[in-house]
Amino acid sequence: MEAPWPRRELFAVCAAERVHGIAVGRLPWRGVVGHSLHALMALAMALMAWPRGAGLPSTGPLVFFLLAAVWFVVAAVRTEEHRRSNAYHALMMLAMAWMYAVMTDGLLPAPVAAAGVGGHHGSSMPAVHMSGMHRLMVDTAPALTSAPPLVTGLDWLLTSGSAVAGAWWLSELVARRRTKPPASRRAQLTIATQALMAAGMAMMSAAMM
Repeated sequence: MEAPWPRRELFAVCAAERVHGIAVGRLPWRGVVGHSLHALMALAMALMAWPRGAGLPSTGPLVFFLLAAVWFVVAAVRTEEHRRSNAYHALMMLAMAWMYAVMTDGLLPAPVAAAGVGGHHGSSMPAVHMSGMHRLMVDTAPALTSAPPLVTGLDWLLTSGSAVAGAWWLSELVARRRTKPPASRRAQLTIATQALMAAGMAMMSAAMM
């Protein structure tokens, strides 16, 4: 199913905000790396939502986002000041790696054939990528397939966790705006971007189920 344009635009706006933060934020080198990883994550999600993104390689990005998760884990261990935020960013990178794992043929268990019309069982069916996500196609007798329980469970966990994170970032934005004095516009924009990214992640992971 093709993602609607606003979703792809959402990710593009998030990537632009991260790049803008690098340009004007006078960040330390670790901050530049973190912002760059988030900008690349936003661009990767925009590609996932692009119909032609289905034909792009997925193994390389999978490895990249696993390494990005390791980066944030190390940062969380070594830097106490931003430990919780770095841990959250590590989980986001792992979520990206998981979505690429779902897109990579042969990496996860094949879908399990379920009962079709009339109680008969179909054989395994070919899977094709549509907008970067798996869609099962029936080429002979009608039948249904279901993902392994572990895959389905992780998809649900990713969707619900991303939705909760988006709601939390939104509440944090409201709280920062009500403080006296309110948080800077730069800080508010960063929080708003985090909320949008979490919401986008929830939408993308929901499309996988």
